[in-house]
Amino acid sequence: MANSLVSIQIIPKTKHGEDVIPFVDRAIEVIQQSGVKYQVNPLETTMEGEMSELLRIIEKMNEAVMEMGCVSIISQVKICYKPDGISMDTLTEKYRP
Repeated sequence: MANSLVSIQIIPKTKHGEDVIPFVDRAIEVIQQSGVKYQVNPLETTMEGEMSELLRIIEKMNEAVMEMGCVSIISQVKICYKPDGISMDTLTEKYRP
């Protein structure tokens, strides 16, 4: 079972004020390619897995977005760490109809 939930919001700063959505889409592609369980939400994406793996994914996300020509990136990250196991489903199941 996963020991961490990590939510990330990537906020790219572009050279000429371009629309940031393509940059965010690229960051989400990195998550998709990683194979970890994830959920895209309007303002952030949450991943489920081992903390060390999720932090490496965040590093890859930042690198991929920078390769697209960003000047800088702010990554807002929230981590829920529970060594004996945690999942998105257990935290949200009581809110599902």
